[in-house]
Amino acid sequence: MTERDPSVTTSGETTGAECPYCGSENTEREHPRGPSRCQSIHYCNDCLQQFKKFE
Repeated sequence: MTERDPSVTTSGETTGAECPYCGSENTEREHPRGPSRCQSIHYCNDCLQQFKKFE
């Protein structure tokens, strides 16, 4: 039995995470999983910063 890689799942929110740098919600999720299962990687379209969101 082959286990599915959890880093490719797409469940959860994809937009609207508040940017910790500028406070904007004009963000998008770049990858559903970050370094651990409780994090996702987002990108701010206003200040152009990448950040991790804890879920």
